[in-house]
Amino acid sequence: MSATLHALSGAELPAPDAAPELRKCPVCSSATCTPLPDYSPDHWQMVSCAGCNLVYLRNPAEYAALEEDFAWEKTYEEKKTATKGSTPLSPYVRAIRTKLGMTRDKTASFRRWFNDGHVLDIGCGAGARIKPPMTPYGIELSTALHARADSEMRKSGGYCIHGAGAEAIWKFDEGQFDGIVMFSYLEHETNVMSVLRGAHRALKDSGGVFVRVPNYGSLNRKAIGPKWCGFRYPDHVNYFTLATLTDTARRAGFSTTLINRVTLPLDDNVSVLLRKSPEGTA
Repeated sequence: MSATLHALSGAELPAPDAAPELRKCPVCSSATCTPLPDYSPDHWQMVSCAGCNLVYLRNPAEYAALEEDFAWEKTYEEKKTATKGSTPLSPYVRAIRTKLGMTRDKTASFRRWFNDGHVLDIGCGAGARIKPPMTPYGIELSTALHARADSEMRKSGGYCIHGAGAEAIWKFDEGQFDGIVMFSYLEHETNVMSVLRGAHRALKDSGGVFVRVPNYGSLNRKAIGPKWCGFRYPDHVNYFTLATLTDTARRAGFSTTLINRVTLPLDDNVSVLLRKSPEGTA
């Protein structure tokens, strides 16, 4: 492990009890890939797919480890402490976003996009993102956060399922939701196509899916490399650009509209709204 990556992690990253199976590309299933050693600390293997250009973690932790040992609320705090919560371009990006009125609170947009209907938040954390008059539903893998989310959502007529998004999404009824939210979630999901196809099934034809993921194509990542705030091991397992996210959505039957068009090159995240394509799923 390089000195830079070791300093970034703040501590030695724990190895899994048993080496996980090396996965193929989660989008196109190609087994051919190019290693990215500069972005591969310890035993974690970051690669770029030769088939669709997605950058992904080839040996992710199992779902069971992500429930407790690598729960996102733990790794997020560790990364924020190690990097002091910022990177060189971050203050400028925040200033631009604030001036343009682009805040993290998307309640007004959700209400407009989803018609104050039934909204599913995948990777919902503590369950506070979807607010009345919308009816909140959730999926959460972290054991502690699920309990909090389910309690809060039931107060507003919904509920939260405990489990992995790619599995739990299929437990909802077909066409149940007016909107689905994947806010800082899809980068965590090893079974990308399963959750997107499940979302396509659970979404009304008039509904939409909001997706926000780290922007691997950002100038910030290109400038500072391994120190980029979007890298988090091992719970970030997919790294999208706008192009690879659009291609991934297309394969699941969605068209893509970019939300943060003005700030995208400087933004550490990419935000899009997905709608069902007339052609259906690929």
